[in-house]
Amino acid sequence: MNAASKSWFVIINPTSGNGSSKKSWPKIKQLLDKHHFIFEFAFTAYSKHSIALVHQAIKQHFKNIISVGGDGTLHNIVNGIMSQNDVPSSEINIGVIPIGTGNDWVKTHNIPKNFETAIQIIKNGRLATQDIGKLSIGDKNLPIFFNNLAGIGFDGLVVSRVEKYKHIGTLAYLYGTIISMFSFKNFESTVSVNSETISGKTLMILIGLCKYSGGGMQLTDKPNPFDGLLDVTIAQDLTKFEIIKNLAKLFNGTITNYKKVKTLKTKSVAIQINQEIAPYIQADGELIGKGHIKVSLIPNAFSFYC
Repeated sequence: MNAASKSWFVIINPTSGNGSSKKSWPKIKQLLDKHHFIFEFAFTAYSKHSIALVHQAIKQHFKNIISVGGDGTLHNIVNGIMSQNDVPSSEINIGVIPIGTGNDWVKTHNIPKNFETAIQIIKNGRLATQDIGKLSIGDKNLPIFFNNLAGIGFDGLVVSRVEKYKHIGTLAYLYGTIISMFSFKNFESTVSVNSETISGKTLMILIGLCKYSGGGMQLTDKPNPFDGLLDVTIAQDLTKFEIIKNLAKLFNGTITNYKKVKTLKTKSVAIQINQEIAPYIQADGELIGKGHIKVSLIPNAFSFYC
């Protein structure tokens, strides 16, 4: 039996790619039929609806799920898988047909935007299993899981601005970065990692698994979603002029060599905010709150078609 003839549950976010998911669904459905996929499908109707849809699909014994959307859709599907206790997370296999603004996670794994090629990859049935990050904010009991990158500070503010500009595609992140520079104030933090404590004014702190975020930026040093380690970047007290001067380095990966940027590998990290007004926290390009955070790694937790 080939991969396509198993039962699949397809989750479509109709707002992904500035609404292009909804417009493209008839074409994608036709291609799934052409490749003999047996599937049921559902459109998300509200924020985080994917989490409930995944729980429902797993209770109905689906083990193969296809995400039709962007990084946010996949993020919520991952949170659906990680927050249920019926089946070990690595036994749920995810296929991705990417339609979004950033499409950052798929860049690491070379999953193409072409619908037919992405479907062929899923049909071929080759699986990989990557690590997952687990993040808790303050005293909240419910953790948030991420499959790509989480961050606190300047990148969180960029994510909060990008929503308004998603109609211009990947340029939204560059525009959001430039706009954010004029209002962001560096924050006081203490990072506890590998029995080391790093305190002071901070532009942003990033915790990565995969290579790209923010529409193609490379903000971590040697990220590897298979190595059992988080890749932490602490961008210290950079001025607005230094951000502008190093803008290209955010995209080509050399920002990690800058004198005010510190990088580490670790299995866990705790970040304390030492000021009253806390900066935004984002995970996989989704705003998730504000406050102190603790992040740990769950090895080999997420299985996907590649």
